[in-house]
Amino acid sequence: MRTSKSFSFNNLSKLKAQLLSWAQQFEEVVWLDSNSYLNKTAGEYEAVLAVDAFTLLKTDTTDAFEKLKEYQNLSKDWLFGYLTYDLKNDVEKLTSTNSDELNFPDLFFFQPKKLIRIIGSTVYFDYLNVVDDEIDADFNALTNEAIFEETASFKKAKIELKITKDTYKEKIGQIKKYIAKGDIYEANFCQEFYAKNTTINPLSTYKSLNAISKPPMASFLKTDNLYALCASPERYLKKNGNLITSQPIKGTAKRANSIKEDQILARNLGSDLKERSENIMIVDLVRNDLSKTALKGSVKVHELCKVYSFEQVHQMISTITSKVANNTSPVDVLKSTFPMGSMTGAPKISAMKIVENLEATKRGLYSGSIGYFTPEGDFDFNVVIRSILYNEEKKYVSLSVGGAITNKSDIDNEYEECLLKVKALRKVLE
Repeated sequence: MRTSKSFSFNNLSKLKAQLLSWAQQFEEVVWLDSNSYLNKTAGEYEAVLAVDAFTLLKTDTTDAFEKLKEYQNLSKDWLFGYLTYDLKNDVEKLTSTNSDELNFPDLFFFQPKKLIRIIGSTVYFDYLNVVDDEIDADFNALTNEAIFEETASFKKAKIELKITKDTYKEKIGQIKKYIAKGDIYEANFCQEFYAKNTTINPLSTYKSLNAISKPPMASFLKTDNLYALCASPERYLKKNGNLITSQPIKGTAKRANSIKEDQILARNLGSDLKERSENIMIVDLVRNDLSKTALKGSVKVHELCKVYSFEQVHQMISTITSKVANNTSPVDVLKSTFPMGSMTGAPKISAMKIVENLEATKRGLYSGSIGYFTPEGDFDFNVVIRSILYNEEKKYVSLSVGGAITNKSDIDNEYEECLLKVKALRKVLE
């Protein structure tokens, strides 16, 4: 079904830039970049590019996971796309009625005609047979010709807040009351920053964001007039054979210019009782979610509250794994754990109901996931955070951030953490 051909190359950064620019000619684009991370927070590949749909699935939340399962079973091929947070309504008896200016379809996946993977110093072209006669010409274009991206004139974005600081503090106060009553232990509350009547150049904006963030789970997504420019450090879920891996993030600290001060901030994050309690609560939630499809006794915590350092922030990450039977559907593994616990709270259903009532906007793709399936049924998906979402037709730019709220949360500190998380996003737009 696919013809594969490999080539060697010398300049990784140039090849990546050429690939991204070349991809803009297509209607459907998913670019995944590990940014040369060599630790286990990175993906299988240095980068992957999927373009030009041969078949695709686009649907709302109604029976979305069943439709995806059927699509994945029938294609038995590479599939790339996304899951929005609001697919929670397909998993549980929940609703999403908040305002939505972005209008991303709830689920979108496509089977690419052209797939390009970078591993080490080799680039692999995996093309469907209908276009395999274009491999050599495409490689020559990428390595021998200068590809110039279109430049669009645009003004600096004027970023506004969907809710004020006072409103934010009031809503966090309400969450803490729910916690005090015992309705929940933790909730991830999100707020939106946005810009209306704004035109941006998605490609150059993504490049700027990626350059200052360099995260291990970065992605650029384009479908129709919708774009996701994602600088995520977080893996939602990965399947490699029978092994399932989840790496939730809970716990954030800023970076410092001084090496000594930066090391102190990282150590303080690792020993912070509040941050550790947030992380451990989500680890317990993930362990429970994974157990729904896991072989008995196979759920393990391999790393608990380990601090990883990225360009903008230090993050506390835990790594949980399980094993599944050979006949377990990969889509069932996703459905049984969706949405990811780091973006909901605990208990999961109660937390989702509470934040849905308190948040001002529909999350959509934010706190959803972008990733891929392999022909063998393996997959890798990130968490859509630290991202700029853009509806080109409506000229609407959205950047949402959130944080975990527990009984130990200081409201002012939580607000400052939100500002820290949105800092890089605002920098490339303003």
